[in-house]
Amino acid sequence: MSAFPVNPDKETQLAQRMAALGVREADIEETFVRSGGHGGQNVNKTSTCVMLLHRPTGLQVKCSATRQQGLNRFLARRLLLDKIEARQKGFVAAERDRAEKIRRQKRRRSRRAKARMLDDKSHHGAKKESRRSGSWD
Repeated sequence: MSAFPVNPDKETQLAQRMAALGVREADIEETFVRSGGHGGQNVNKTSTCVMLLHRPTGLQVKCSATRQQGLNRFLARRLLLDKIEARQKGFVAAERDRAEKIRRQKRRRSRRAKARMLDDKSHHGAKKESRRSGSWD
């Protein structure tokens, strides 16, 4: 009997990927919690949400994509492997840079920078207004 309610090919691919990344099943701590959101009484009464903790790296994943606990177990493992692979390949630094760029873009401007920007805007508006006021008849 298979461990997950998926195609045996997908299960073997998962096992191969775990072996390639050096992740053992013994290193994964699995807990089940109640989901929430769509799914009605089923998600409110049964613990279908799967939380995985990879002890060596400290990475944690939570998956409640479906109403089936078994399928969520499979999907959570795939998510965990994606995170581990990203960390090993150095994508974490790129992701951190991207987040920092967004943070810089959203940061409030200083008073001086804001005043300068507003002055530029009003100057530009005045130029456009002066072009409009001419008589073209």
